[in-house]
Amino acid sequence: MRRRTCLAAVGLLLTAAGCGLTSGSPLTDDVEPGSIGRGEPLKGAQLTVTSKSFTEQLILGSIMGIAFEAAGADVIDRTGIQGSIGSREAVRKGDADAGYEYTGTAWITYLGHSKPITDPQEQWEAVKKEDVGNGLVWLPPSKLDNTYALAMNQENAKKYGTKTMSDVAKLSKSDPGAVQLCVEVEFANRADGLPGMQEAYGMDVPARNITQMDTGIIYTQTDKGSCTFGEVFTTDGRIKSMNLAVMDDDRKFFPNYNAAPMINAKSLKEWPAIAEVLNPVTARLDNSVAQTLNAKVDVDGEDPHQVALDWMVEEGFVKEG
Repeated sequence: MRRRTCLAAVGLLLTAAGCGLTSGSPLTDDVEPGSIGRGEPLKGAQLTVTSKSFTEQLILGSIMGIAFEAAGADVIDRTGIQGSIGSREAVRKGDADAGYEYTGTAWITYLGHSKPITDPQEQWEAVKKEDVGNGLVWLPPSKLDNTYALAMNQENAKKYGTKTMSDVAKLSKSDPGAVQLCVEVEFANRADGLPGMQEAYGMDVPARNITQMDTGIIYTQTDKGSCTFGEVFTTDGRIKSMNLAVMDDDRKFFPNYNAAPMINAKSLKEWPAIAEVLNPVTARLDNSVAQTLNAKVDVDGEDPHQVALDWMVEEGFVKEG
């Protein structure tokens, strides 16, 4: 998952190689400028794109690489690095030029803050300002917010009528046995996960009603109704494919994890057109788009890079040669 790192101690940063950075391979998509990349402003550039190893990141990394290709750059694909720290360090050290990262991950995991900033724009601005000292530039964020949520199947949604996290908290008091939670081990122990959520909403779910399991199993068990509420990620394609009802975080407890391009400062100085190429693409990304694209991979079994290419063509950002 996006918040896991290669290390148990978050504050300690390893080199990119230590987290699995490989030499990468050239992207060879036959693409031309569409609504982006006209005039090939990146012609002559040799840019390396990176990402973490989960579905959404592989898609986002491919989207970025395809955008650069259409703008004339030669692109090396170093997507799929295990953990969070490896991809960030690759960009910070100049082993890669760019990648999509999440504002909340940077603020809490990399920059060491314990409390997220509620407003997503202010969260991005704070990350951008602080990361300048690390040689990183954050371009404008997307509306894609890959944060935590609780979800339930439609049968349970009709049965209990819960729509918000506050509703879940009320249900946990009026009918304690009804709130059966399925969560990941990490979520169960994070301050911005289960402990903090219960404190923020005044929940008191007994340990016997909480089951820890792997991410994929949570979705299937929630869909079956074995878990009344399952911990999910808001951009996961299985939410749409299983028609799960997501509870609104009405007290805005969970951090904002908006995806935004994170660029090596030296690379951007040399190739400032990176911003004009990526900004329109980033602006189009939101949770609905992410759920649809992620589902093509996680549900339908399609290749992440092909999913990214198809979307870039469908949106008119690029044309196939």
